[in-house]
Amino acid sequence: MSSASSTGDAPVAVVTGASAGVGRATAVAFARRGYRVALLARSPEGLEGAFDEVARAGGAPFELVTDVSRPDDVFAAADAVIARWGRIHVWVNDAMETAVGPVDMITPEEFRRVTEVTYLGVVHGTLAALRHMRERDEGHIIQIGSALAYRAIPLQSAYCAAKFAIRGFTDSLRAELIHDKSRIRLTMVQLPGVNTPQFDWSHMHFTRRHQPIGDVYEPEAVARAVVGAVAARRAPRELWLGAPTVASIVAQMIAPGRLDRYLARNAFEQQISNDPVRPGDPDELLGPDHRDHGARGRFTAVAKDRMIVLDPFYLRGGVIAAGIGALAGAFLLGRASRAGAGKAAAR
Repeated sequence: MSSASSTGDAPVAVVTGASAGVGRATAVAFARRGYRVALLARSPEGLEGAFDEVARAGGAPFELVTDVSRPDDVFAAADAVIARWGRIHVWVNDAMETAVGPVDMITPEEFRRVTEVTYLGVVHGTLAALRHMRERDEGHIIQIGSALAYRAIPLQSAYCAAKFAIRGFTDSLRAELIHDKSRIRLTMVQLPGVNTPQFDWSHMHFTRRHQPIGDVYEPEAVARAVVGAVAARRAPRELWLGAPTVASIVAQMIAPGRLDRYLARNAFEQQISNDPVRPGDPDELLGPDHRDHGARGRFTAVAKDRMIVLDPFYLRGGVIAAGIGALAGAFLLGRASRAGAGKAAAR
């Protein structure tokens, strides 16, 4: 398959995990803004579908079969983009894998593969982007995160650990860029449950298929937020997408123990659907599926196309104030209670 040629000064975006789900929707969203879009993923069939969608949306696509767990693959893909278009303006790290099951049922090999793709894939993509962005001291790196980067849930220990690791890696890099007075921009986008094929190809330790907890959103809504972050004059440090993401992160900050108990009671059954796992179903942990799955999954009937997009920069002051108020209230109530007990004892 040959790629459409493109000339001029159109900006260049690189998207990993571009064959399906959020990555594919994001690639198309950039194309609608006139970007040249490099599509990185393992599945040739999915890349063909993404290629056609990006072209129809008005972008210039360039597909590159890439396994993000292999750094040489990622560096070679970045070099190919530079050779073709001369620069990279935006790099979106989106590729992911997950295994669903209790901790002691997930094998060491499964933990390793989820980590290699979901966490180290982001590291490799970021290093590849920096290698070229440092030369011009410009560019924007977007890390696709999750509410699960703040609040882990049962049955997804490998995936949650990888998302936590991405947040730590990104925060460390951000401090280094600030130290260097770099103009490279860095944003992490924390997602809610999204209607993607992920839930059809999760590696399951159950006989029924995976499903998101609570409200679910269309991948195009996420893509709009990502493109909006790139277009913003002040690059957001983070974006929290969807009311469930905001609620879970704030609840984790205020009452993590209570949230532990809530999830222990509610998050097991809610993640497992009534749809059985059938022979021949895709399982991306074992290898790419040779079908084009598109951007959306099987939850379109209930998925929402609009969501809250919150820059927590504008929220943290309120959360801190609320937390201090709660602590002060608890302290005063404790003193009042002890004083009342003392008076009762004196009587």
